[in-house]
Amino acid sequence: MLKELKQYLREDDNEDILKNLLENGKQYLNKLAGVELDYESNILAKTLLLDYCRYRYNNAIEYFLENFKEDILRLQLESAVMWSAKQKANNE
Repeated sequence: MLKELKQYLREDDNEDILKNLLENGKQYLNKLAGVELDYESNILAKTLLLDYCRYRYNNAIEYFLENFKEDILRLQLESAVMWSAKQKANNE
């Protein structure tokens, strides 16, 4: 995913900063979703992660929630439905 973020931000320098952005973004979005997200298979989660990193990288993180609130809500709802389905399957 680091390569994709580099392309997305058009940044080839300082991999450590970009890796840190990715890890912080994953933790932040996992907390918002209430579950551990799979950023490789979940396109919405991946897109939000890349946008989170872009906002953080450009020192505009205070605008992220406001600008992506609909996508974040959708991610939360999808995560809740999937979690509920897993719980139901485990109880059967």
